[in-house]
Amino acid sequence: MILKTISAIGIALAAVLPVTTVHAADITAESVKAVLPRLEEIVNDAMEKTEVPGVAVAVVVGEEVVYLKGFGVRKVGEDAAVDPDTVFQIASVSKPLASTAIASVVGTGEVAWDSRIADLDPGFQLMEPWVTNQVAIRDLLSHRSGMPDHAGDLLEDLGYDREEIFYRLRFLKPSSSFRSHYAYTNFPFSEAGVATAKTLNTTWEDLIAARVFEPLGMTASSARHADYLAAENRASIHAIENGEARARYDRDPDGQAPAGGVSSSARDLSKWLTMLINQGRFDGRQVIDGDALGETFRPQITSGTSHEDGRAEFYGLGWIVNYDTSGLIRLSHSGAFFTGARSVVSFLPGEEVGIIVLANAFPTGLPEAVTNSFFDILLQGEPRREWLPLFEGLFQHMLDAEAGYDFSTPPDTASPGLSASAYAGQYANAYFGDLQIVEDSGDLAIRLGNGLGPFPLTHWDRDVFNFTFLTHGDDGERTVGVTFTVPDGSQASAVTLDYLDAHGTGTFVRAEDGRE
Repeated sequence: MILKTISAIGIALAAVLPVTTVHAADITAESVKAVLPRLEEIVNDAMEKTEVPGVAVAVVVGEEVVYLKGFGVRKVGEDAAVDPDTVFQIASVSKPLASTAIASVVGTGEVAWDSRIADLDPGFQLMEPWVTNQVAIRDLLSHRSGMPDHAGDLLEDLGYDREEIFYRLRFLKPSSSFRSHYAYTNFPFSEAGVATAKTLNTTWEDLIAARVFEPLGMTASSARHADYLAAENRASIHAIENGEARARYDRDPDGQAPAGGVSSSARDLSKWLTMLINQGRFDGRQVIDGDALGETFRPQITSGTSHEDGRAEFYGLGWIVNYDTSGLIRLSHSGAFFTGARSVVSFLPGEEVGIIVLANAFPTGLPEAVTNSFFDILLQGEPRREWLPLFEGLFQHMLDAEAGYDFSTPPDTASPGLSASAYAGQYANAYFGDLQIVEDSGDLAIRLGNGLGPFPLTHWDRDVFNFTFLTHGDDGERTVGVTFTVPDGSQASAVTLDYLDAHGTGTFVRAEDGRE
């Protein structure tokens, strides 16, 4: 299965930060504006090379938005152009927006960064009781809960809603001890936002609107998928396949709204970036307490090491935090939907300059290539390297490494399977729920998740089958290997789905009554 490790690309972006000697006083609105013609050339060139249909870019210096422009089209095959007000799905750039919203609540004293989730949302549990009792907002926003990488994402793929996914996390074994390791997790992160909203007797969607979107005049922004779909000026998402962008999918991220569910425009996000650069102030008003907001920018855990020189890299509260060889601080976050969206926000807080790049296609390293080139030219006069091939290669390597078993070519000498009745039955898994193998006139089909299926099973070899389904999360259409365990040679006792087995959790045990 594809583990949606776009965070790895964000870390890679940070690992190749430009070596700089420029100081804050050297950067002015005029010096940034001088870079903008080159920026346009870079965007246009990258779009031509990647087949990305539409891009929007915003650049902020101090309190001024010095650049705001759309490129290309909202949807392949149509003429409607992208402009600064075109609404994009921004995927994991939702995370720093979420920590911004929570900072507003911390700033008023209604919660603290170290408030325990058990006090805010007593129904939330993890496998280990002591972790359930101690895990705090800070832990979930910095991905240090001990949960496995992308915990809960596969439950979303199977059609479970947010509440059910939060409940089922208690059945997933941790991958590390509490607070000892970084592992990128959308749903534990989202719980921090939901728990904060519950303390105020509201929903997450209303909280982020009241604390961020409305005070900043971000009228095109929402954490509800329905609002994105209702926007007349919106960018469709595109999967780039065989060099061609296709608008194949609809990605509904409502289940993980705090981690990935925001839709917004370049114009709206430039207002948010302006507020960040100015320590919580916007349009002459202190919108969010500066100290509470500043805490989101501070490293909380080591997230990796630089590919260039082994420097440590960090994650803050919804932010990737890095330092270059000159000590220059850079805050950033990447976002992606494998079904067709890309985004990056990146800024230098000491230098009070930042950039946002939104794109309506995947896979592409265009946003990272544009942001790195922009900072290189601003700080050094020229790009240090051709960034686009680097990031395109990183994406392709990531996809190749995560590709599942190839079912496109049947084995030359496949062994026959057993009778359909040997495999048919009900199987159970505490984390993923029940699974049914049903028989109809000698053919087999599978039902799983939240009422998904039946999907016909295709025999592959002996006790191995496969089926194809469209996930409800971010993996698009997937072909899944189904391997039965038949210890006595006559009846299957268990079945393992390779797509669900990333953490050794993909085995379902025969349980005719529906329970293990």
